[in-house]
Amino acid sequence: MISASARLLRLLALLAARPAWTCAELAERMTVTDRTVRRDIARLRELGYTVDSDAGPWGGYRLRAGVRVPPLILDDEEALAVAVGLREAALSGALGGDQAALSALLKLRQVLPARIAGRLGEWDDALVRLPGTEGPRLRPGMLLELAAACRRGERARLSYRDGEGRNTVREVDPYRLVHTGRRWYFVARDVARGWRTFRADRVERLTLTGRPVEITDPPDPAQLVSHNTANGPYPLSATVRLPLPLDRALRLVPATVGTHRPDGPDATLVDIGGPDADGLARYLLALATPLRVLAPDEVREALVRRTRELLDAQG
Repeated sequence: MISASARLLRLLALLAARPAWTCAELAERMTVTDRTVRRDIARLRELGYTVDSDAGPWGGYRLRAGVRVPPLILDDEEALAVAVGLREAALSGALGGDQAALSALLKLRQVLPARIAGRLGEWDDALVRLPGTEGPRLRPGMLLELAAACRRGERARLSYRDGEGRNTVREVDPYRLVHTGRRWYFVARDVARGWRTFRADRVERLTLTGRPVEITDPPDPAQLVSHNTANGPYPLSATVRLPLPLDRALRLVPATVGTHRPDGPDATLVDIGGPDADGLARYLLALATPLRVLAPDEVREALVRRTRELLDAQG
């Protein structure tokens, strides 16, 4: 005789397989009595599943959506399909920047049987994408490793390749993952250098040391990534005032291009990095909106020069 827990799982799988069952059909499928079926249905209701029933000889049981999410029972193919879908949603950012897909995938991956986890790895190896359809490719499983490190609260040893191809090994305290719409960034406190952002696709290896750490007074991870991606790699930065509220300024200049802060209810200050004054002037002109360059003078002068050239070209 199967255990009560196994019988409940079997009953739940049957109820989810088709719209309705009679009590006699369920009893026959499970090789139990009608009384056992009724008792197990009551137990499922106690666990949070909403099971409707109709009285009479032709009545039956129906599983419908409840007011909260109860545990789900998935077969191998369903579990693999959910894992693949969550992985694609996490990598593409299709569900927004709240990391819900990544968190759900991490929870599912922890309980997947080895046979299904192995098939998910085979899917990663077999998948081919056309160039330009996504950001830089992450090593299969790396995103989950980084997410797990953020949840564990342990110091880690990070092997990282920078933009010039140099490899370094650093001691870091993992904190958060941030998705910008094209890339994933790993936010961590570098023991030697303070708070840093690391491109997830450049992480070669992450090894947990087992040493617990407590992070106090952390920065806003999204703002840190925005500031570093907008200004970090550029030798020159300009501060611009846009006569737009913050939400509209963010639509005009993405957070990956500039660092924003409100200047009253109807204006926004934006710090934008660029290769040189002329390159910044060209970008600002392409915004096609009134703006004021607050600093530095060389960017303001380059913008005025470019504007005059455009006016002269129109005769």
